[in-house]
Amino acid sequence: MSPATVFDQLDSWIDAHFDEQVRCLQALVQVPTDTPPGNNAPHAERTAQILEGYGYTVEKHAVPEAIVRDYGLQSITNLIVRRRFGDGGRTIALNAHGDVVPPGDGWTHDPYGGEVVDGKLYGRASAVSKSDFSTFIFALRALESLGAPLKGAVELHFTYDEEFGGELGPGWLLQHKLTKPDLLIAAGFSYEVVTAHNGCLQMEVTVHGKMAHAAIPHTGIDALQGAVAILNALYHQNTLYQAVTSKVPGINHPYLNVGRIEGGTNTNVVPGKVMFKLDRRMIPEENAAEVEAAIRGVIADAAATLPGITVDIKRLLLAHSLSPLPGNAPLVTALQKHGEVVFGEPLPTSGTPLYTDVRLYCAEGIPAVIYGAGPRTVLESNAKRADEHLVLEDLRRATKVVARSLCELMS
Repeated sequence: MSPATVFDQLDSWIDAHFDEQVRCLQALVQVPTDTPPGNNAPHAERTAQILEGYGYTVEKHAVPEAIVRDYGLQSITNLIVRRRFGDGGRTIALNAHGDVVPPGDGWTHDPYGGEVVDGKLYGRASAVSKSDFSTFIFALRALESLGAPLKGAVELHFTYDEEFGGELGPGWLLQHKLTKPDLLIAAGFSYEVVTAHNGCLQMEVTVHGKMAHAAIPHTGIDALQGAVAILNALYHQNTLYQAVTSKVPGINHPYLNVGRIEGGTNTNVVPGKVMFKLDRRMIPEENAAEVEAAIRGVIADAAATLPGITVDIKRLLLAHSLSPLPGNAPLVTALQKHGEVVFGEPLPTSGTPLYTDVRLYCAEGIPAVIYGAGPRTVLESNAKRADEHLVLEDLRRATKVVARSLCELMS
């Protein structure tokens, strides 16, 4: 059988089973995985039921409850499916994460409905990245349908800790030597092959002053005033970061965001404590230790301008950036080749300003790329915003690209 015929067979199988694939994705979207609070084991159970219905043996790797709760979540069960084909060859892992941020306000569709309207499936995680649970499951099923003499193995890794940094998701599987694939494809979008991404430093900053009655404010020390001075100094860094540019296409410059702030006790009380959480995105060329030291220095210098203000700083997350490993070339070549055939246009390699779990695999020497179902940009998908959605034709075509690429890599 010629290679062209094999690829046509894969495409035909995916087309014939696409309605089933959409129902699979709807079932996955309909089980909430808001993180926080992070009660994600029920979704893993539902995913395992679906996989077992397709005939797979599912390994359930539950992270001990005490560790999960110390981490700030409620439950995590990571899943592995191992499908060996012929002797020899490489083990290729496919990873997607099921945990997501809460839906927030502004939805015009049920965030857990999986509603299909005008060729789009709506729901939290419909694009990032429950979509690629179905991409990868159905790419593997299509590959099996060939009955071809392939070499190597495919593993499905479905994990539940990306929003908190991945250490209890892929990090747990790798640390406990539950897997060591030769190559990895992780959940992504359809129109480019991502080979690099930003790093991320998240910190909790608590500014301490002294409470006092608002009628006699001179007897207190205003923690909010201290926080404002620190925040102004931090936001000023964004103007400086614009001069620090990355050479990676798709990544521009570092930036800083303050995503949460709380403090004070009442309107008529000088606030004695204010807490805020910041997120600092690091381009691949930056050194994470130097970035953290610089942020701490900016905070300390700003706090020192106000007598009586003290500051506690707690690191919440340090996710290193991703730079491509040389061994990722077979993945890139296969995905670009078949992506151009299926989508009718070249798929460039690119970097992304997001941070992902892929860095954890690459830190173990596993070459990896990011590719899956989704639009050209995160913005188009409404990921992490109201009315997140996936264009179903992107799902269909990305599944074909992944199935074709696996077939080529294992032939």
